Amino acid sequence: MPLCLYFRVSGIEFIIDWELIVLAGIPINVTLVFDYISVIFCFAVFFISGNVYWFGAGYIRGEEYMKRFSWLVFSFVVSIGVLIFSGNLLTVLLGWDGLGFTSFLLVIYYQNSYSLGAGLITVFTNRLGDVGLILSIGLLITIGQWRLSVIEGAGVCVCLFVMLGALTKSAQYPFSSWLPLAMAAPTPVSALVHSSTLVTAGVYLLIRFFPVMVVHTEAIFIITLTRRLTIVLAGLAAFVEMDFKKIIAYSTLSQLGVMMLALGLGRPVLSFFHLLSHAIFKALIFICAGTYIFYHIHAQDLRIIGNIVDCLPITQLGFIISNLALCGFPFLSGFYSKDPVYELRVNDSRNFIVAFFIVFGLLMTAMYSIRSMAFSQLGPKNQVSLNCFRNNVLYFTFPIFFLGRLAVV
Repeated sequence: MPLCLYFRVSGIEFIIDWELIVLAGIPINVTLVFDYISVIFCFAVFFISGNVYWFGAGYIRGEEYMKRFSWLVFSFVVSIGVLIFSGNLLTVLLGWDGLGFTSFLLVIYYQNSYSLGAGLITVFTNRLGDVGLILSIGLLITIGQWRLSVIEGAGVCVCLFVMLGALTKSAQYPFSSWLPLAMAAPTPVSALVHSSTLVTAGVYLLIRFFPVMVVHTEAIFIITLTRRLTIVLAGLAAFVEMDFKKIIAYSTLSQLGVMMLALGLGRPVLSFFHLLSHAIFKALIFICAGTYIFYHIHAQDLRIIGNIVDCLPITQLGFIISNLALCGFPFLSGFYSKDPVYELRVNDSRNFIVAFFIVFGLLMTAMYSIRSMAFSQLGPKNQVSLNCFRNNVLYFTFPIFFLGRLAVV
């Protein structure tokens, strides 16, 4: 964390470039970029991954393939690390494909027909984004360089292909169907996927690519159109859903739309700020939801989970804090990242319909968050009567404590 603050205050940026081979006069390089964006995001990913892995050790203890699960999660984190520090599209593609492959293996972890179907839809949808990146790399052969900072003259086609990859990886409309299906993975994996790794990879790539993208109005128009539809449709779907994990998945879709909204306004740093705060409180939401599911014999129906405030008070406190941060409650972390985005959009909009959709999406976020809290607190206790609820398990309370502090601060 001190290193993150040092990079942010000093504005220092290090670029490490290795030339591996030269083919037909075109250098094939490995480029690593160390600046405040990559270092802070790497800190957030490693911090969240550590807490999620600690939670997962208690959540799936007793599993037959615990070692396999650990190695898959480790390779998943390494893939996002490669993507974070990548400075050209070749190394971005390396981490990109690593995320796609390991996410498929994690989604089908339980080895049943539903998990297999969800994993295939996930990997095929993300493969569209891989094709977009591969085509953009092919087009960049014309200038003989793949570094993100020197491809301004590459043309609008490269920009659109990179955006295709980012929209599929971040599950923006119309590529959003795979994200709720990815809930077939174990809950610790869902916490990683929806907080700081897979779904945020597309937004992070667009933040890196923003100096090139802002030149082309076509790219900004596509972002503007997709994020409006994503925010509204995800909010409506979450409000009628009864599967606990899918409600959180739809809320992730809505918040990814907010990040795209900030990019459409020309505020990449504000989008990155919301990416960080969302990663913290979304990981906390998933850990609290995973604790509920664990004690309800892995039942995910919201109508079964009830009266949690008497049984698991620490977990319920973390769930309330994370949901309030998701709603943008004043003086929590989500408020400082969401409120400027909506304020800029509503004040800057000359179209009443656009402003209405944005405000409607914000209201839907509050409605489905309050609905999930009301079911878990005020609903009847419908779980097995002999099940033992304990809030003193360190596997569950430590991550809530650490992530809850950052969700507030």
